[in-house]
Amino acid sequence: MAASILLRQQSYNVILFEKESYPFHKVCGEYISMESWNFLLSLGLPLADWNLPKINTLRLTAPNGSLFSTPLPLGGFGVSRYKLDGELAAIAKRIGVHVLEKTKVEEVERKDNFFVHFRQQQIEATLCFAAFGKRSNLDVKWSRTFLQHQGQRLNNFIGVKYHLKTDWPQQTIGLHNFENGYCGISQIEDQKVCLCYLTRADNLKGNGNSLQQMEENVLSRNPFLRKIFEKSEVEQAFPVTISQISFAAKTKVEKGILMLGDTAGMITPLCGNGMSIALHTAKIAAALADNFLKGQLSRSSYEQAYQQQWQQAFASRLRTGRMLQRFFGHNSISNLFVSSFKRFPFLAQPVIRLTHGEPF
Repeated sequence: MAASILLRQQSYNVILFEKESYPFHKVCGEYISMESWNFLLSLGLPLADWNLPKINTLRLTAPNGSLFSTPLPLGGFGVSRYKLDGELAAIAKRIGVHVLEKTKVEEVERKDNFFVHFRQQQIEATLCFAAFGKRSNLDVKWSRTFLQHQGQRLNNFIGVKYHLKTDWPQQTIGLHNFENGYCGISQIEDQKVCLCYLTRADNLKGNGNSLQQMEENVLSRNPFLRKIFEKSEVEQAFPVTISQISFAAKTKVEKGILMLGDTAGMITPLCGNGMSIALHTAKIAAALADNFLKGQLSRSSYEQAYQQQWQQAFASRLRTGRMLQRFFGHNSISNLFVSSFKRFPFLAQPVIRLTHGEPF
């Protein structure tokens, strides 16, 4: 959506395909670091008018109940994907992006240009971006390499999101560890709270494939999570879930199509901020597309430049996030991790800097 708005702002003819209908809920932590604030303003979002919660403190807990708090140097804000995506869709439509909702892309053929197949129709496009998230029918058709690594330790996760009415401090984001997973919680608009957790699929299977049973038997062993679950009211339409999450490395360009956001590599929550990384990929891709369409880059140079700029901007953050994920979700290691931060609090800021970017 961000990329489509940027390219339409440059007067290009843009079509966006969306298999759902805006707005809709998505599994997402719904915390955006301040590195994205000015970029979102440039897309036309009136963020200052939304009275969004500003977040400047991280509260980290271990399965044994140990608690560590630290300031977030750059900080962030909370906003639901329902509101964010809905407002971006409205902007895109208003400025002339052709937004085709409830439209699933079946295949993309590359010849001299691209031929996008949908609803027994096709359109021809000079350039294509893909931003379909963790996994798509197109990944399978293209035989993308990450599908060959489903058995790796960092794969086979599920994600669950709730919107809650509960008592949670506006300026704080919480990261609560439990066996084989971790849970983020922070405020969004209208004094609602987003709770989103990631856990291994085995946790769910071991509890009769019941979310409630897993939350009672596994997540609630962390006393902070137990208190949240006991004293919260779940909003209607929740939980929202996703499965078969893979954190294996992915190609950044596939058949000449630039991969954006999680499509270029599933962004672990511990990278600091997946939404900011995804938005930043859109800015990089749109700028390079503009250069290509103006004849300033060859097609091969355009593809190569995206891969290089992606590596430079995000590879280190994703690597750090995957490394941290190995520490989280294991009881004894998580307990040690949090206790180390409590004993040596100066260690926290370098770790946070490794997982966060600069304003773009």
